[in-house]
Amino acid sequence: MSQPDFERAREYVLVRLEQELPPNLFYHGIHHTRDDVLPAVARLAAMARLSKRQTLLLKTASLYHDIGFIEQYEMNEPVAIRIAAETLPSFGYTPKEIQKIQHIIAATQMPQTPNGPLENMMCDADLDSLGREDYFIISGNLRKEQESRGYVVSDRDWFENQLVFLSKHQYFSPQAHALRDAGKQKNIEAVLQRLKTVSEL
Repeated sequence: MSQPDFERAREYVLVRLEQELPPNLFYHGIHHTRDDVLPAVARLAAMARLSKRQTLLLKTASLYHDIGFIEQYEMNEPVAIRIAAETLPSFGYTPKEIQKIQHIIAATQMPQTPNGPLENMMCDADLDSLGREDYFIISGNLRKEQESRGYVVSDRDWFENQLVFLSKHQYFSPQAHALRDAGKQKNIEAVLQRLKTVSEL
C-alpha cells in the first residue's frame, strides 16, 4: 500500500492557514496548529507507540482540525471535515483513511466526544496547554481572541470561567494523564490564587 504524502498535505494546510485565517485569531491562529497541536499529537503517539499509519492519520487530522476557521468561527469542524475530503485524495490518502481523519476532527468539537485511542489523543493534544507551564499565556490569547469578537468580561468572571473549565476537564488518553494531569492541577491552584487577588481588589 502506498504511503500518503503527509509533507505535501502539511505544506498545503499551513499555507492556507497563514494566508486565509482572520488576523484576530490570537488563540486559533496558525501557531496553534503548527507549534502546539501537531507536536502534541506526535508526542502522545510516540508515548503510545502507535503504528506509522496511525500516527500519520493522527498528525493529518491535527493539521486539518482548525482549517474550517478560514470560512467561519462557529461550527468550523464540519468545514474542516469537508476541506479534508476535498483535498486529501490529491495527497494520496484513501477513502478509508480520509473517513478516519474526518472522525478524528469531528471529535474535537466542544464538548469533545472522542471514541477510541486516536480521537482521544487528538482531543488531548488540542487542549494540551491546560496542563503546561505556558497555560496563562495561551489562555490570555484565547481571552484576547474572544474580546476581539465582542466577548468582554471582568478579570473575576474570566478566572471563574477558567476555573470551571479546568476543573471539569478530563484528559482522555493515559498518555495525556501521565504527561499533563499534575501540571493542570498546578494551573487550577494558580487560577484560584489569581481569583483571590482579584477578589481583594
